[in-house]
Amino acid sequence: MTAVILDGEHVAKNIKLSLADEVRRLKAENIVPGLGTILVGDHLPSMRYVEMKHADCAEVGIKSFHRHLPSDTTEAELLSVIDEFNENEGIDAFLVQLPLPAGLEEWKALLRVDPSKDVDGLHPINLGRLVLGLDGPRPCAPAGIVELLKAYNIAVEGKNVVIVGRGVTVGAPLALLMSLPLPGCNAAVTILHKGIKDLEPYLKKADVVIAAAGSPHLIKGHMLSPGVAVVGVGVSWEGKKLISDLADDVADVAGFMTPRLGGVGPMTRAMLLVNTVEAAIERRKSN
Repeated sequence: MTAVILDGEHVAKNIKLSLADEVRRLKAENIVPGLGTILVGDHLPSMRYVEMKHADCAEVGIKSFHRHLPSDTTEAELLSVIDEFNENEGIDAFLVQLPLPAGLEEWKALLRVDPSKDVDGLHPINLGRLVLGLDGPRPCAPAGIVELLKAYNIAVEGKNVVIVGRGVTVGAPLALLMSLPLPGCNAAVTILHKGIKDLEPYLKKADVVIAAAGSPHLIKGHMLSPGVAVVGVGVSWEGKKLISDLADDVADVAGFMTPRLGGVGPMTRAMLLVNTVEAAIERRKSN
């Protein structure tokens, strides 16, 4: 069996085309959505990722703001910049790019972000809204995964979804989102992690598998049932080579599968734009 590729680039392009129309409509009403990014240090993957985010903004007409701070930035200096972004009326939503250099506590930075401007949906207030099923910015990678599966008409409601990885950016919020009675969700969700010695009995029962553990080739073809839909989120580095959580032989078993590049990444960035536009609309309603 050769898996159908879940082309995140293609789906994200369609989302951006729709957003560009929405942004043009908002600009006609004198509303210009603005996305901000704060980057500390010179972590090359983070620098490249931030560059792509701003290129996406230009593509759909969102105004972008950026602050690149040196790696020796103090906690007080970082928090001061976050305060500036919180107060900047031109910025509707922003993020502090992770990981931060050693010595800076990520959660102190994330907690300083105004929840109404939290484009990543990772502030505890917004995660709490997700738990309650209330409106608010959805964490971008989980939301992007849901939209990617919907675009390929992969049934999720009432199906067995197994998530490998319980991190706060993907695994944990995705488990919450997938269990909610929402379109493209409402699944029976099992969340696993690397501490479970034998993943195969759980994976064999899955209709959809999302691998978000950051463990090279953790998910192998023999662990899966034929025809399963598999989404690879977790990656790790071997020198300069990017390694997926999915072994190569997964493609021989899966019915649908994300590529090593161009799967969840473009969808995550697209959902950043969606959250920014929605934040711009909500902020104008409250003013």
